[in-house]
Amino acid sequence: MKKIVVFFAAVLFLFATLSVVPAADEDQGNLRFKNLPQYGTYLKNNDDTQMTEYGGSVPHDKHDGINPLPVGYKHAQPYLKNLWLGYPFSYEYKRARGHTYAVEDIFHIDRINRYSEQAGLPATCLNCKVNNIPAQVEAQGDAFWSSEFNEYRLQYNGEKHAIGCTNCHDPDQAMRLVITSIPLAEALERQGVDWREASRNEMRSLVCAQCHVEYYFETKDHGVAAKPHFPWDYGMNPADIYKFKSDGDPERDGFKGQFVDWTHAVSKTPMIKTQHPEYEMYHDSVHGAAGVSCADCHMPRVKVGPATISSHHWTSPLKNEEMIRDACMGCHGDKTPTYLRDRVIYHQERVWKQLNIAQEKSVRAHEAVRQAMEFDGADKDVLAEAREMVRKGQWFWDYVSAENSAGFHNPTKALDTLAFSQQYSDEAVRLAIRATDYAIAASLDKPIKELVPPIMEHSRKLQQSQEHLDSHVWLRYLPKLPEADLVWDGYERVR
Repeated sequence: MKKIVVFFAAVLFLFATLSVVPAADEDQGNLRFKNLPQYGTYLKNNDDTQMTEYGGSVPHDKHDGINPLPVGYKHAQPYLKNLWLGYPFSYEYKRARGHTYAVEDIFHIDRINRYSEQAGLPATCLNCKVNNIPAQVEAQGDAFWSSEFNEYRLQYNGEKHAIGCTNCHDPDQAMRLVITSIPLAEALERQGVDWREASRNEMRSLVCAQCHVEYYFETKDHGVAAKPHFPWDYGMNPADIYKFKSDGDPERDGFKGQFVDWTHAVSKTPMIKTQHPEYEMYHDSVHGAAGVSCADCHMPRVKVGPATISSHHWTSPLKNEEMIRDACMGCHGDKTPTYLRDRVIYHQERVWKQLNIAQEKSVRAHEAVRQAMEFDGADKDVLAEAREMVRKGQWFWDYVSAENSAGFHNPTKALDTLAFSQQYSDEAVRLAIRATDYAIAASLDKPIKELVPPIMEHSRKLQQSQEHLDSHVWLRYLPKLPEADLVWDGYERVR
């Protein structure tokens, strides 16, 4: 009898909370849902003070393994600025905070040019930061994607407009799960999948795949300028996506031939920047194959008053013992929280070791090509082959580096991917040496940090200084930016 009473109390509680959702009010944004029990758990995403062994929510420079939190962290990748040289990611790449900070952090990030009227990156960058992209596209059409990013600073408010309820739920249909991401809906359609026919369990991962994926921007000459596109037509594994980006069909893919995000400043290699392929990494993992959804681990069921709801605190369950119990022990009830945490770290330690080896090999590959480029009489055809291996090696490394689980979402795939990365980078070095008839072999035979020191400091402001550009051999390949003061700071124009 007691169980029946509790059940009906919970049902009445949920119906009551749904009834407190007011009519649509764009000005209110996420605050429209503040009376729902889920909203209280959503606000826990504001906590940016906790780390796990290889992740967490404290924002810090991900290349800095020297300074303690909140500047750096013990598990770092020291060559990030080297590998992205010439691309905005080299200016700033921090550990991300919770989803509630999405708007605030992108408006302060150095990757967006705040020293100019023009941001240098399109409004597409807001696609997975705000909660009203469908409305923007409905109002502006596809012109929205390539519109000026800085124009939107005055329109948005982090509390109201950060990633929130309407990214994944339809308030007009009792908060059912929906896909609001235009590029995901189109990617599924190309695969013959209608998300409206997906099971609830499938939707509990697909809503995460709206953002936690690899994507690229279509080109204006062959597609819709700057429109995001998911490259899944050949599959989701790194080799599948690399093949896709090697020979684009302009009518289908929005680009022609080889896709290029930027040309590396030092090796002049046409590069690809991986985004955050959590869904691609997870989908064929042990958990993915068993039907475990993203939400099962990252949105476990929790008690709020008389009701049991899905937590909307989207974070690692390893932050404390209670979260491990909620997220992991529903399936692994015969294990202790300590055991489960240690098993995750067991996999992450091994992936992290190989990740940094792959990173160093990729740096060596760029340096080998740099030296070969400057060697008089180098075989240009062999050098072109070397650049292809540089591109491929860094893509495979970045697939794991940019994915936010330090390999745990799919340890086997992560280690396999890093093994390929190392092989491709090693081949790039061999080809570069061969292109010079082995003349540069001796100069490359050094420990990596002696051969190419990590670039620890680099930003848009620093690139305005010739002294800074002269401080590292690789930085000398960058153009000096004109001296300028901030035009934009967060949500405001400052001059």
